[in-house]
Amino acid sequence: METRWDYTELAAFYDKRPGYAAEAVERLLAATQTTPDQDIVDVGAGTGKLAIPLAHLGYQVVAVEPNDAMRRFGTLNSQRLNVRWVEGTGEATTLEDASAHLVTFGSSFNVTDRHQALKEAARVLAPGGHFACMWNHIDLEDALQKDVEQIIRDAIPNYDFGARREDPAAVIDRSELFEPAKQIETRFDVEVSSEDYVDTWRAHASLARQAGNEAHFMQIIHAIEARLAPALSLRVPYLTCIWYARKPR
Repeated sequence: METRWDYTELAAFYDKRPGYAAEAVERLLAATQTTPDQDIVDVGAGTGKLAIPLAHLGYQVVAVEPNDAMRRFGTLNSQRLNVRWVEGTGEATTLEDASAHLVTFGSSFNVTDRHQALKEAARVLAPGGHFACMWNHIDLEDALQKDVEQIIRDAIPNYDFGARREDPAAVIDRSELFEPAKQIETRFDVEVSSEDYVDTWRAHASLARQAGNEAHFMQIIHAIEARLAPALSLRVPYLTCIWYARKPR
């Protein structure tokens, strides 16, 4: 299934990204009153970074993912878990009307036609169900991250974070499909190897796209690698940001 963003070459690196803060996910489930007998649809599920923790908590998850490579990783990662993988997009999930209590977009809402994705989420949700979108943001005030951001801006002076760093509440509210959006934020640290940290940048589709070509992208990756040497592991501070909104009954 074609989309504007192709993650085929990035899937193995994407799989090394950290998951979302457990506290933030649990707060979302509590706020939306989602119980294990109610289906959750995770759209743009990638390799299962959100779908798998939800399944471990006892939820039935339908993971919608358009990219074959990402879906293969996700299927392997979620073996023996209650996760059903489906080929589809945020704008066309292929799922039945009113079939879910919660529809989530984990780091994927920004790469959709957001208005169409909201319409599709509203269609799939039962009355009183909830839409949620979330991202993990690296703390831009962290010393290492400041250095990495400088490396990127030296290489790409007009580098743009894109919609993933924008507050989506206005987009959600303008759709008039949901009640006013609410927000959850939770900070957490991740201990990662230097190699895995670099690989999370190799999975950064927006950076790869704005670099313009593979050679320029790899120059940036190598510069980040050089900044880390000789560290073998890092403690990286993240913020899980979630926005959620209820579909009226």
